[in-house]
Amino acid sequence: MSQCTVLFADVCGSTRLYEMLGDAEALRTINQCLELVRSAVDEHRGRVVKTIGDEVMAAFSKIDDAADAAIDMQTNVAQQEFTPHFRLAIRVGFNFGPAIEVNGDVFGDSVNIAARMVALAKAEQVVLTAPTAAALALRLRSRVRQIDSLTVKGKLNDIDICELTWRDPEVELTMRNTRPRMLPARIRLRLGTLELGLDKTRPSCTLGRDPQNDLVIADLMASRMHARIERRRDKFVLIDESSNGTFVTIDGEPEVLLRREEMILRGAGRIRFGHASRGDVVEFIAAKAELADSGAEPLHPRQQ
Repeated sequence: MSQCTVLFADVCGSTRLYEMLGDAEALRTINQCLELVRSAVDEHRGRVVKTIGDEVMAAFSKIDDAADAAIDMQTNVAQQEFTPHFRLAIRVGFNFGPAIEVNGDVFGDSVNIAARMVALAKAEQVVLTAPTAAALALRLRSRVRQIDSLTVKGKLNDIDICELTWRDPEVELTMRNTRPRMLPARIRLRLGTLELGLDKTRPSCTLGRDPQNDLVIADLMASRMHARIERRRDKFVLIDESSNGTFVTIDGEPEVLLRREEMILRGAGRIRFGHASRGDVVEFIAAKAELADSGAEPLHPRQQ
């Protein structure tokens, strides 16, 4: 295992390009764009690991080389007129860390994080992790600004996300507010007399009929692996993965049906599985709401 910087560059809007130009012309245009990406990798002592559709994965031994390549990629693509009716753009993400090389391919946690960076990036944006940004040379660190924090599965702490600006700083006109301080996300769940608390130390749980779930739902309308709740920075999100849907009521608001969808849990409310009016109900109180004392008494006595 060795340390390297993994970079992904992805062509934005390729689906629409195929619709507008047709398969042959769209493919030619995308390949022309990817050639600019590959040239920037070569120029800055990187190695193209592979090309997957309209995305290039590259590896660099030095972080600064990856950053310089990202800047050149964006600059060269922005200056190139590929088609008179469609403005092509790319998004770039990179991350530095330990990786394993097998038969020319690169694997490891740092590769997965780099892939998350490019997924977060918008068109004409370069995104990297804060630890990667901190390791850049001073001339490049001056181009970096922190933009967000990301909750990553399997990691206790959130990862701070930065943007590397590639245009002339005087052209970067978008003003940034100071990031607000995020309160620790907490939520309490209750199923009958069983209570479960989620926070930074326990960031997720599963719900369903299968006994391996954290909260087991004894209702045939519920799926075996019905839903999950996971922390995302200062929020908890309910993700439905069921056949019959999940019914969510936040106090004072109409009931919502989720089908393979997700919803932020806020305030206090109830979750039902597969149907709205009966069966097991999970009550929840999210951060900032007053938490009831533990015990057998209901979380929402006025609604019993």
